[in-house]
Amino acid sequence: MPLPSATSQVAAFLAEVRARPPVPAERRGRLIFALDATMSRQPTWDLACALQAEMFEEAAAVGGLDLQLVYYRGIGECRASPWIADASRFGALMGRIECRGGRTQIGRVLKHAGAEAARGPLGAVVLIGDAMEETLDHLCAEAGPLAVRGIPVFLFQEGHDPGAERAFREIARLTKGAWCRFDAGASAQLRALLRAAASYAAGGTQALTALSASSAGARQLLAAMRDSQ
Repeated sequence: MPLPSATSQVAAFLAEVRARPPVPAERRGRLIFALDATMSRQPTWDLACALQAEMFEEAAAVGGLDLQLVYYRGIGECRASPWIADASRFGALMGRIECRGGRTQIGRVLKHAGAEAARGPLGAVVLIGDAMEETLDHLCAEAGPLAVRGIPVFLFQEGHDPGAERAFREIARLTKGAWCRFDAGASAQLRALLRAAASYAAGGTQALTALSASSAGARQLLAAMRDSQ
């Protein structure tokens, strides 16, 4: 009997999550967590899997968080999970996804985020990546609806690709979000940034400012938001 493929396992998991009753939305933040899942991203994907639960923990202190995973990989594959309020289930979903070769699809991520924002409140978008292989004008156009709605995009760049930096900085500027660089293997740095982003999604600038008293990541994110304006 053939074993189920990774794709069928992910599809089955998503169907199970969709069948669960909705989590009450009162006082809960919503954050889109977008990841480049092309082959070069495997180490960072593994790191994000290890750190994602801490975003839920940080947001719980403010009011809770619903997270949606968006990822792109392969030839034109860009997928979004349901909204998930449970850290263990979110981690299980991430653990079932493998990185594959392909080109960036940041425009599709931004377009999807704009559509989600039109359907309901959205606190922020986090995008982790190291490359940009699209036209900057196209990305700015897709970021427009987020900017109009006042939804910041936090772009965390691994590495020093100049094209990615230019695009990420411009998206951050348009949406009044933030661009931050983190180094390969810098788990503590990425952990602090993700916790700060989750705090903002759950409680806005007030929560992020309160967290900055004890978190270097929150201070870095606040400074980057000021620099983007």
